[in-house]
Amino acid sequence: MNIFAHSEHTDRGTPDVAGFFDPRTFSIQYVVSDPATKQCAIIDPVLDFDEKSGATATHHADELLAYINKEGLSVVWILDTHPHADHFSAAQYLKEKTGAPTAIGQHVTQVQALWKEIYHWPDMPADGRQWDKLFAEGETFTIGELSARVMYSPGHTLASITYVIGDAAFVHDTLFQPDFGTARADFPGGDANVLWNSIQQILALPETTRVFTGHDYMPDGREPQWESTVAEQRDCNPHLAGVSKTDYIALRHQRDSELPMPKLILHALQVNARGGRLPEPEANGKRFLKIPLDALEGAAWD
Repeated sequence: MNIFAHSEHTDRGTPDVAGFFDPRTFSIQYVVSDPATKQCAIIDPVLDFDEKSGATATHHADELLAYINKEGLSVVWILDTHPHADHFSAAQYLKEKTGAPTAIGQHVTQVQALWKEIYHWPDMPADGRQWDKLFAEGETFTIGELSARVMYSPGHTLASITYVIGDAAFVHDTLFQPDFGTARADFPGGDANVLWNSIQQILALPETTRVFTGHDYMPDGREPQWESTVAEQRDCNPHLAGVSKTDYIALRHQRDSELPMPKLILHALQVNARGGRLPEPEANGKRFLKIPLDALEGAAWD
């Protein structure tokens, strides 16, 4: 299985992008680097978790660090696009290893407030302080000589953002590969109408913009893929090509009604709503996850 791909910069001011596929969660981690200065950002890193044994590990995050060391890169940002529902974030671990600041969109506070109630966490701060930086819509930052900006892309979650770095857009779970479709909108805080509007903003980027997705589910057993272009998404994505907003919303509602909840959603959000921090050890030195019963709809009994 192809679990690594490198997309080279196309011109000055555009990034090199290394993508690392995690077969356990179908997630892609990214190292986005400036070829001129060797500065880089890590996007959506994965902390390994085995739900059967309760074991945690840093295999995938360490894979990123090994690549960064081999390429002589320096990490200046650790970026999350949203609080993930299907894997733990390794942002905090990588901050401890690199000293780089962590960041996410400012609307993460809405996600924190929502899940704070679901987990019954009355004392958990819900002001985003778990990250070093909360990005606003349209805010800009740099990675070496690369210019980056933030697009607020809600619909899949309340906090989802897209990072546009040079000619590359990191669209998290809003879009999948053009042969698969788009993200679900039935998580707490999700909205198909809002998701459609966010997708249209992404499709308004230059058509040669490289689009990097957060997951790939390998339809028809093909090898993992995670890069496309705006033009390919616009013209080939079955949820978008020739589809009206009304039809899209109906399609999304129907499809979402048939999907089970991700198997790790209740595990992952209590870590990711806290910036990738695992629960504090209790008196016996062990950490414990808190799983609320009957908290979410969508149980699959068959």
